[in-house]
Amino acid sequence: MTTGIAGFSEDTFTHDGITHTVFRKGSGPAVIVMAEIPGITPKVLEFAERVVDLGCTVVLPQLFGEPGKDISVPYALKSISKGCVSREFTVLARGQASPVTVWLRALARHEHAACGGPGVGAVGMCFTGGFALAMMVDPSVVAPVLSQPSLPFAIGRKGKRDLGISDADIQKARARMQDEGICLLGLRFTGDSLVPKERFDRMREEFGSGFVAVELDSSPGNPDGFRKQAHSVLTEDLVDVEGNSSRDALNQVLDLFRSRLLEPAT
Repeated sequence: MTTGIAGFSEDTFTHDGITHTVFRKGSGPAVIVMAEIPGITPKVLEFAERVVDLGCTVVLPQLFGEPGKDISVPYALKSISKGCVSREFTVLARGQASPVTVWLRALARHEHAACGGPGVGAVGMCFTGGFALAMMVDPSVVAPVLSQPSLPFAIGRKGKRDLGISDADIQKARARMQDEGICLLGLRFTGDSLVPKERFDRMREEFGSGFVAVELDSSPGNPDGFRKQAHSVLTEDLVDVEGNSSRDALNQVLDLFRSRLLEPAT
């Protein structure tokens, strides 16, 4: 099948009448990488290649945007506008997951069955950042990562603390942490208004030691030189230099996949 991303196979996955294109590369246990706005950019693909190099199968669902297209302001605004009106994404409603997470859970089960291993990893970024939390209520997801989770939009006190899932699902996630030792990893820049401190505080309250927060200092004059508007921890704002805190955050994500997906099988 002709692919829209060089080196990746292309297929579709359908669940409950909903179909999306899915790109795959690698071998070993699956890691589902949900791209940020505006879509599967070159920087997202660079992260995907690191997952492949780790010894995993990277799975990239195309939820919006054009695969492989570089980021630009007009392109980002176009993707945001489409995402905001799509019925698959919940951008304002409180205490509920976006409908697309049902499809993503089904994809996780499918990839676990196809790729094997102890389970599946899941990384959400920005618009999709919180989806990994909603997915971890499914037993197939054992290594969830929330990178700058920005939905629902942080409007008002309640919006800043909202996690984008129901109270019932919060209880399910907490139970998996307690019973199975699942670790939820969250990444954000401290000055990022799209991912306020209150959201991570809420996760600390709900999940205790089951939630590991990685908060990178982006205050004025910060030692790593991050820009004031720093947002994308694993992609656009990653400084791929040893000793930089964003490189350390990337390594922490890869270490989570290594420990949860690869080492138990050895």
